[in-house]
Amino acid sequence: MSRLFLFLLFGCAEFGQHVESARILGVFPVAGKSVNILYNKLMTGLADAGHDVTVISAFENKRKIKNGSLTDVILTGFEEKYDVLLASMDMYNTPIQSPIWASHYMQKVFLHINNNTFWHPNVRKFLKEKNEFDLVISEYFWNDALSEFAAIYNCPLVIFTSMGGVNPWLGQMVGNPMPISYVPHFHANKDAFRDMGFFPRLHNFFYYLYDPIHNYFVGWPDHNELIREALKDIPEIAKNVQDVAELYYNPSLILLGSHSSIRQAVPVAPNVVEIGGFHIEPPKKLPKDLQDFLDGATDGVIYFSMGSHLESKSFSEEKKKIFLEVFRKTKLKVLWKFEDDLLPGKSDNVLIKKWLPQMDILAHPNVKLFLSHGGYASTLETVYNGKPSLMVPVLIDQLGNAQEATHQGYALTIPYNDENFSEATLSSMINEMVTNPKYAERAKSISEVFHDRPMKPLDTAIYWIEYVIRHKGADHLKLAGRLLPWYKFYMVDVLVFLISVIFIVIYLPIRLVKGLFTPKKSSKTKVKRN
Repeated sequence: MSRLFLFLLFGCAEFGQHVESARILGVFPVAGKSVNILYNKLMTGLADAGHDVTVISAFENKRKIKNGSLTDVILTGFEEKYDVLLASMDMYNTPIQSPIWASHYMQKVFLHINNNTFWHPNVRKFLKEKNEFDLVISEYFWNDALSEFAAIYNCPLVIFTSMGGVNPWLGQMVGNPMPISYVPHFHANKDAFRDMGFFPRLHNFFYYLYDPIHNYFVGWPDHNELIREALKDIPEIAKNVQDVAELYYNPSLILLGSHSSIRQAVPVAPNVVEIGGFHIEPPKKLPKDLQDFLDGATDGVIYFSMGSHLESKSFSEEKKKIFLEVFRKTKLKVLWKFEDDLLPGKSDNVLIKKWLPQMDILAHPNVKLFLSHGGYASTLETVYNGKPSLMVPVLIDQLGNAQEATHQGYALTIPYNDENFSEATLSSMINEMVTNPKYAERAKSISEVFHDRPMKPLDTAIYWIEYVIRHKGADHLKLAGRLLPWYKFYMVDVLVFLISVIFIVIYLPIRLVKGLFTPKKSSKTKVKRN
């Protein structure tokens, strides 16, 4: 009887920590298939936990919900427009731009996506309905306007990011300390920054300085104008609108799609939580042809994929030839995600498929090397499975991911547009990675750290989201530093004051004394007589 009493007592206490059927809104307008896998996993996980979930996105949920509910508000046409945009971009031949210019361009792209979101007829219909929500979740892709959903429904805001770990934009939101002296900016060359030299730190300083200046003069005004125009004809909604500059510093929680095992250690605020790998599910049974191919690879397999945004079929003919020649000369088998039915010149040890179940393949013991583009999801999946990786980064965050992985010791990097990219270089790097056991050993070591957590990452995400709801936004977790202007946060005003005091107290008296006791030069001039 006493055991039953204790079970009921502690069971009820534990049950009391859960939120029963909260109303949660997710806003994810970016129509990339890879990122929508993450959004869908997070939102269906919340629905399975018993919550009533509504998702604004370009994709309809196909997963079966176990306990709660999930309602889609579909951004019809977004997926098609996104595919057209990708098809129009020659991403393999994009000229190298300054990181700041690239950032400015991407912010304009996302401003356009946000504007189309608010003007979409399905969203406008949704906004005119009398909905109530306990929480809003959105990803931060320079999309400050989307934070208005939290203001509209007067509820806490949770930010999720799929692009790496702690970055300066998210750090500024929550007042997370980001020491410029050793925490590289998202745009910084992480290889160079490891040396802690003067010029890398100088570049880092200017990157950090650029962000608040751009937000104040460009980003926030653009998003405020977007909101005013989009909502002016919906007065019952427009009355709740806030300045995006205020909303920027108001997230209750930030969920990072990263993990400390695969990044540099940095300070993390109490309302910043890492959930990297939450989308990964246990491997499933492979199709028979793939299972036979992998099982029969006694010397091992190279798995080759450039992700969902980049396509191998779009390689230049020169690059295709390099890969084909290298694969022809290796004794390993190659499983290549190639988005075409034919690949002229393919050797017998190479199997191509338009689509491949990546996680199920990486889990196979005969896979010795993952040849990838260095995307963050692929990086998480190779670490999850403890596989070494040769990374061929092309754009955006891929180079930084590859640099970090190489520094961690489980990867090597050869950028797609590197001038040294050749058959000899690629062959040498593959041979090094499959014959030198240090890469596989390091990959397994990092994988052990990656898996060593008190909770599964999806459970962690659900716990903290429910925590924010339970505690009405969890203001007690918010750092006061988030509200300080940069010159106060970094004590610039105090430093200027101290320098001024030193100048007044020490330098000026010295100058005065020198002026009193230094004999003046005679102003008389000698007149030369003829």
